Amino acid sequence: LLSSHPINDYNGLDYLPAFFHRWLKEPGRIVLLAWMKDRVVALESALLVDGGQTVVFQGRRVVSDLRGSGIAGVLHSHVTSYIRSQYPEVCAVRMSRGDHPSERILSKYRLVAKEVSLSLQDNSGMGAFITELRSKTHSSCRGAVTLSQHQAETLILSDHVISNLLPGKTIINDWEPLKPVEANLEVLRRRELTFIADHESEPSALSLGTPPYAVPYRHDALRVNINIFGHNLVSVCAVFLAQLEALQPKVTGFLILQTYLNPAVWEGFRQFCQNNSRVSFLRDYWEDVILESDL
Repeated sequence: LLSSHPINDYNGLDYLPAFFHRWLKEPGRIVLLAWMKDRVVALESALLVDGGQTVVFQGRRVVSDLRGSGIAGVLHSHVTSYIRSQYPEVCAVRMSRGDHPSERILSKYRLVAKEVSLSLQDNSGMGAFITELRSKTHSSCRGAVTLSQHQAETLILSDHVISNLLPGKTIINDWEPLKPVEANLEVLRRRELTFIADHESEPSALSLGTPPYAVPYRHDALRVNINIFGHNLVSVCAVFLAQLEALQPKVTGFLILQTYLNPAVWEGFRQFCQNNSRVSFLRDYWEDVILESDL
């Protein structure tokens, strides 16, 4: 199933080949495969979060020659039934969708939060791009602070961050939506994230960046996801720049940066990223919506 996905699936940015084997070992993770005629034809995963009260559906895939055949719906129904029978304490399901949900979908799910994303690609080591962004950074900005795990967790659980920064009071790592509660901190620890804020206490922007991982876009492509929470454009740009500075020593070759933001700052952020360096826009405006329903 993983090797059968064409490179143009998910614009070559599919995370599943890099994550699949990690998923098989992850605590609280369910991975179900559908077999047909001695081959795996579909996959779906669910992660138990919120202290076991919620599952996050992820990674639904169907081989290209069977898409539209109804296999995805059958597998999803089976996964849901399995969760109901094996984990009766689960009372809600959550998922991310990278599109505009139809009326049919919205009739089944609640819209919890929305982020918008911007993709950049770089093959030059980011040095010139970082220098150019530094020249644009607002002189009155307080700078940015790389947080320890303890500092980050304290902020994530704080009333200020939950009420003022997190979309729908949800902490989102890439497309993985979690409630900001103590029980979910272990999930975030597993992700080995880099947390950067514009201030150690009561920040205007909080960001988290993933380690680089390989994607099928091209043989040497690495992808990094950066989620930035906040409404203040100056602070958002400052923490984005700090994430790049922290990332630069870790990567060589072709890099794809997928940055998720509050819709209110997207246009200004895009202007900030326009450059004369060898960094180009890979994918423009794209919405990521978080949906939830009762189980």
